[in-house]
Amino acid sequence: MSVDKTTEGAGRDAEPTDLTGQPATPGEIAEFVGEISEDRGLTRRRRAMAATSRLARRGSRAGWSGATSGGRWLTSQVLAMAPRLPVRDQQKLRAQFPGLGPEEIADQLIRGASRASASVGAAVGAAMLLPLPSAPVEVAFETVAVVGIELKLVAELHEVYGMRAPGSAPERMLAYIVAWAHRRGVALVPGGLALAVGSPLRRQLERRLIARAGRSAVSLGPLLTGAAAGAMLNRRETRRLGTEVRNDLRRRSSQGSRWAD
Repeated sequence: MSVDKTTEGAGRDAEPTDLTGQPATPGEIAEFVGEISEDRGLTRRRRAMAATSRLARRGSRAGWSGATSGGRWLTSQVLAMAPRLPVRDQQKLRAQFPGLGPEEIADQLIRGASRASASVGAAVGAAMLLPLPSAPVEVAFETVAVVGIELKLVAELHEVYGMRAPGSAPERMLAYIVAWAHRRGVALVPGGLALAVGSPLRRQLERRLIARAGRSAVSLGPLLTGAAAGAMLNRRETRRLGTEVRNDLRRRSSQGSRWAD
């Protein structure tokens, strides 16, 4: 499998390094995604509000003005963030949700990710009332954070259905990014995957991210209407993505509705 150099050497098994020239920001967002995806209720909403203000300001200082350049910049951020996402394996998920089967855990994961995405949308909409750097920074933060939540969901659904992508941690996350772009489970092609600049897969990912950023821009609505709309759209889109990926994995998995062991 061929790995784009923006992800090479990264992952939870390696010491995080700055792959984008924007110190710590992808790692900070990955950490935030892990926290908000697994928190509940008021804790999730409070974390989202605090992190939106802090990371948007951090992004402005770290060069997030590149957000205005579109899909190529967003793609570089997602590729740098993805290998750092704290993905729970099947053993950890079963321990966290004792007594539940694959279908029930998948329900929990999709529900939790949808709520986390909604919290980010609401927080960004509300943050637009505060003196933050500029609208593109908030839209970029929301886009990358929500995509991170959805990538974590895609990866953990593969774990639930016993269909973990092969390879090292960075290679698996690259496969999950492509699965996210295609809205289905991992299906490796002969010769592996490559997300080199200008490749068809890279262009498709850029288009998907631009479309996602367009939906994030709804949070720029007046007063708190943007927050409500952003929360609703994020929740619906993440739930739809999770359901589509889950249905594909369920169809192809030999595990069925019960654990293999």
